[in-house]
Amino acid sequence: MSLMALQPDKSERIYTRRPTSAEIVSEARRSLRTLTTQRPFTPQEKQRQLFGESSSRPHDGRPPSAFSLHARNFEAPDSRPGSGTRLSPLDHKPRLSVFLDEDGHEDDAVLPKPPAERGNTRRGSGGSRARHLRTPSINTLPPVASQSKSSDRALEKRTDQPGDGERQHCADVTEHNTKASSETDLCTLSSHSRILQSARTGSKPETKRDTEDDNMDESQFWNCKVLPVLQEIESFAPGDEVSEEIVGQMCNACTKLHNALAERGMLGRHCIKRSTILRSLFKLIDVGSDRLNLTVAELILALDVNGNNLLNICKLVFKISRNAGNDALFLRSSILDSLLSLLQCEDVWSKSEAVLYCVGSLKLLSGNSALCSLLLVKDLISILLQLSKKLIHSTASTSSNVTNHRAEGEGQHTIAGHILVQVTAALRNIADQSEARPSFLSSKAFATLCWILETHRSDLDICINVARIFSKLSTYTECCYALAETPQCFGLFSDLLSKHSRKQDLVVRLLFTLGNLTAKSVEARERVYEEEGAIDVLLDLFQIYQKAPSPPEQQPSPERKDVLVKLIRLLANLAIHPTVGTALAANAMCVQLLLQVLESRCVLENEELVINAVATINNLSFYRGESSVVRSQHKHISQLLLKLLLGSSMEGVLEATRVFGNLSQIEDVRCFIMQHKVHRFMVTLLDSKNPDVCFSSCGVLINLSADPENRALLRVEGTMQKLIDCLRDFGPQDWHLATVLCQTLWNCVLDGELQHTEELLEILQLYTDRGRLQWSANDGVRQVQEACWELLFLPVAERLKQRLHNEDITEVHHTWIQPGKHIDWKGSVQHLSS
Repeated sequence: MSLMALQPDKSERIYTRRPTSAEIVSEARRSLRTLTTQRPFTPQEKQRQLFGESSSRPHDGRPPSAFSLHARNFEAPDSRPGSGTRLSPLDHKPRLSVFLDEDGHEDDAVLPKPPAERGNTRRGSGGSRARHLRTPSINTLPPVASQSKSSDRALEKRTDQPGDGERQHCADVTEHNTKASSETDLCTLSSHSRILQSARTGSKPETKRDTEDDNMDESQFWNCKVLPVLQEIESFAPGDEVSEEIVGQMCNACTKLHNALAERGMLGRHCIKRSTILRSLFKLIDVGSDRLNLTVAELILALDVNGNNLLNICKLVFKISRNAGNDALFLRSSILDSLLSLLQCEDVWSKSEAVLYCVGSLKLLSGNSALCSLLLVKDLISILLQLSKKLIHSTASTSSNVTNHRAEGEGQHTIAGHILVQVTAALRNIADQSEARPSFLSSKAFATLCWILETHRSDLDICINVARIFSKLSTYTECCYALAETPQCFGLFSDLLSKHSRKQDLVVRLLFTLGNLTAKSVEARERVYEEEGAIDVLLDLFQIYQKAPSPPEQQPSPERKDVLVKLIRLLANLAIHPTVGTALAANAMCVQLLLQVLESRCVLENEELVINAVATINNLSFYRGESSVVRSQHKHISQLLLKLLLGSSMEGVLEATRVFGNLSQIEDVRCFIMQHKVHRFMVTLLDSKNPDVCFSSCGVLINLSADPENRALLRVEGTMQKLIDCLRDFGPQDWHLATVLCQTLWNCVLDGELQHTEELLEILQLYTDRGRLQWSANDGVRQVQEACWELLFLPVAERLKQRLHNEDITEVHHTWIQPGKHIDWKGSVQHLSS
């Protein structure tokens, strides 16, 4: 916990609170002695897929990531797109669907007799066919031609023309009409289509005058803006090789068409010739260009397709997004808006499979930092969280009615799980962005993510994704407090650790998250301890991962070691809380497992693991209760610490020294130190130029110098001079260390050793004069320095000065400490931060 730690607030979530002087003093050394541990590493997926290679889902029961899409896979609202093969004329005369006349009566329309059958002549066949020749098709558009007003009026009165839904039955007839009549037929067909649509929906048909005015306006717009673009698209024949120039021309044509329809307000389902446009667009998919397909997909989505067409378009977009080289296409396109709009639909289940591939595309694209930033601006986090709530709420409602909806509920739960894998994976990618944190906080994402975990706790893919999100965000203080304020998270984490205890990648991330929470939040330490069975779950995990690996695995895997590192760190942070620390220190299994780590692991090969174990023992050794197993096993622990002191790891030496600082309050431990010449090592550490090492060394020397027989041995080692040198070097930079140095000097001069009195008094005179000291220009740093100087250092230094000035030290009396009494080292507790 930092000196200016952020504290939770009910209304604003977080705020910066100025710490009190007492808090500054209590945290002065702890904030300097944190051990770091890295967030669990997750390698990037080699391929972009719906479900990664490590997915727990069986391949047979999950939607595919690879598939082929062609024009024939799409369906126009009234007919399938043309295949390029001409059908033979019908021998009988088909009867058209019923139309309504102006009075609302049925009017049977009969097709004119078809012309004689023509041979099927394909132009430009073979590999040498021209790229710009029109593909023979029943859906070929008529050319633009001028038309007279008289011919318009004449054709508008005809009632025997088929509607859009019937034109494919008489394609040969319409293809042989004159240019003028063909063009005018489009207007007439539009009129019949509207009448037919009104009859089917039961709405009142438009009056003749209104229809004429509407069709005239739309006819002119169609002929001037839409039809020429469609003819340009129709004139293109897909081949085996398509140049970038042609692809660019088709993309420009689609963009021009998109703009024209948007200008007229004919996007969505407002265009009566929508099926004609869609059939032309579907053909372009066979070109096989990702650039063109993305442009086509954007326009088709804007035309508000549904059903199989919507699913196939979402699959097409997903297929394009699988290629990382296409990320630039999405940056230049506005299709992201269409995809995000689809996710906000009211009825998710009617489009569930399309939503799956839509979210899958966004998941893949969010792996690109530029696209991720763009999606953040478009509020992707909030949209995904709202989608998750819809899925969970709907499945919960359906599953509640067991009698009628059991099968339906199970099916929805399965597809909801598939979608939530993509949702959580996308959020996992976004969590890497520092600018995403405010969105996670403002959207109350932690509560929703916990809800997802609770409803899909058996789905390992979802659990791992959410755990990765938590492990990333919990490295930030404000997110830690937000997660700690989520009531159900601690019980949920404990349940998942118990349920999936063998799933290393999940366990390590949950432990890392809990370690971050307990490093920053006192309430989190209490909640973990108070959660029923939580400590037992942690110790069970300790036993599982501490055991030697079974064949064929001979050496402990890095993953198993990482689980132990995060688990022991969590125990160390829990032990900071007095209640929890006292209970853990009295837990024989907990202490024994920690000692096994020191006994079986080499610090050079497992430095972080061993360091965390020693740090946890240090925190537990702080509590002096009679029930403490650490205190009762002080001899065995001292022997294990001695090996660390003799090792080459400076971190190991520092941690071992800290533990000796706590345990040296015990007389047997002080005897062990003196017998094994450990005191010489402690004196030598004063030359380390490392304030943390000097601070811990002073803790041991204070307790050793409490015994008269030890003081003489310490003076022989030159302890006084080294302490004075440390005070001169570190005093102004670290007043907490200067305080401990003065306390050690106090004990060392109890026998009247005044050899270095003059030098020491000069230093104390300088350091107790506020006006002669130099303070930091930074207000926050200066506040900490002044608080430590005034509340910690100054009382000890003044009394030490008074003692040195008085020739008979036994006659000095004051309230702070009685003359002749030694100062005990109170020990230290530390937390392991992320």
